[in-house]
Amino acid sequence: MKISDYFPIWDQLTPQQQDTLGRSSRYAKASKGEILHNGSADCLGLLLVCSGQLRGYILSEEGREITLYRLFEQDMCLFSASCMLQSIQFDIQIQVEKDATFWVIPPDVYKALMEQSAAVANFTNEVMSTRFSEVMWLMEQVMWKSFDKRLADFLLQESVLEGSTHLELTHEKIANHMGTAREVVTRMLRYFQQEGLVALSRGAVDLLDEATLKQLSQAS
Repeated sequence: MKISDYFPIWDQLTPQQQDTLGRSSRYAKASKGEILHNGSADCLGLLLVCSGQLRGYILSEEGREITLYRLFEQDMCLFSASCMLQSIQFDIQIQVEKDATFWVIPPDVYKALMEQSAAVANFTNEVMSTRFSEVMWLMEQVMWKSFDKRLADFLLQESVLEGSTHLELTHEKIANHMGTAREVVTRMLRYFQQEGLVALSRGAVDLLDEATLKQLSQAS
């Protein structure tokens, strides 16, 4: 497993920079459910995903979660290196959603690369811009979209990610992703079931009418 196979702009680094990055980075594995980064209190380093799936989320003082973004193969997580981003204070948690492998790049090494290479600096700005766009999109959904539409959209997105209409999701897990109470999710899922859109079973949701769910999610 080589970091050169996953670092998106490897070919734009000098041989010396490639050598430094390759020698200083470490390859790691993590299991589903593991917390890799716990807010601004730690500075793990930048995560470059090789396989699996991670999620970035924030936690309220009351213990309520909301998912901000997901990370897949070749995605990079900058917020796990909070000490490198001193002007941006986000208490983002990083959790493994599916067994994952990844490279951990030391923050001081990456910061030096950013200062030496315009390509790395530009790439980092693009990654940061993408993450902020995802967060802004989420804020718009929460502020302006009713919960039934948000839930329909969430279920459809999960179906695409899993490649199946059978979703092994508890009501609590859905609530954690969406930043709401489990009881709210349960009520809406039961309504969806009454309408024939989904079928509920213990720890799972089956999508029965994707077309109507899609119409609902897109309704103005």
